[in-house]
Amino acid sequence: MGMKLATLRHSDAPENTFAALITEDHFVGLDGFPDVGAFLAADVQARTQALGAAATGDGTPLGSANYAPLISNPAKVYCIGLNYRNHIAEVGKEEPEFPTVFTKFASSLTGANDRIEIPAEDHRIDWEGELAVIIGSPGRRITEADAHKHIAGYAVSNDVSMRGYQGRSTEWTQGKCWDAATPLGPWLVTPEAFTKDARITTRVNGEVVQEDSTADLVFSPAALVAYLSVFNRLSPGDIILTGTPAGVALGRRNGSGRHPWLKAGDELETSIESLGTSRNVFI
Repeated sequence: MGMKLATLRHSDAPENTFAALITEDHFVGLDGFPDVGAFLAADVQARTQALGAAATGDGTPLGSANYAPLISNPAKVYCIGLNYRNHIAEVGKEEPEFPTVFTKFASSLTGANDRIEIPAEDHRIDWEGELAVIIGSPGRRITEADAHKHIAGYAVSNDVSMRGYQGRSTEWTQGKCWDAATPLGPWLVTPEAFTKDARITTRVNGEVVQEDSTADLVFSPAALVAYLSVFNRLSPGDIILTGTPAGVALGRRNGSGRHPWLKAGDELETSIESLGTSRNVFI
């Protein structure tokens, strides 16, 4: 049986957060854990006790949940570019022999329903719906066959990209790591509840702009865990964004021949089957 976890803000002190167990329509706080990352890093006994207490506690209606970034302070946020075959074709690239890796920072993350600011320095703002892999147990040089033992679960994310800055050099990080611009959540869903070959859909103002299956990934979550753990020891709460499918604004043009970059007032929805939906309005 699967489980959903979230990091929520306190209603009376939103600067403070807590990890919560999500049921069908309620949430219950996990005492002693400020976020899901802290919960994953705790020992088995502490996690078991917290889950047992939550299972018998009074729930709060889920409609009142204020989602913070799923992991508040990850040690590492890895991102993978060019990892869906149809996106590789869309941008005219060759299928890579090895994963294309770049990074974000903890400050890059934002909540599943938070507003995202369009920076004054860059108006070329693009969407990139992505499956996020959350590490649950540490390891170095993990084999692909053993990778599932190290994955705590999966989540929705969007690698919102500032294409103007990204295009300034051959390295992408400067267009990818802007503060509070990468929604992560609403939930971590454990692997047994994650739909194999899940549908991933991105909408802008209700219009579908990306729709694909995670079956189109070149490098699977297990392959990425194995590859990344070669050069860094993976830790609980580490995040891997696995890449985006075709349909990004960079690969589109509207009736005027212009790319349909995100603008103030636009609503970006990112959904993955069995993992939920993030909804972010741009300001």
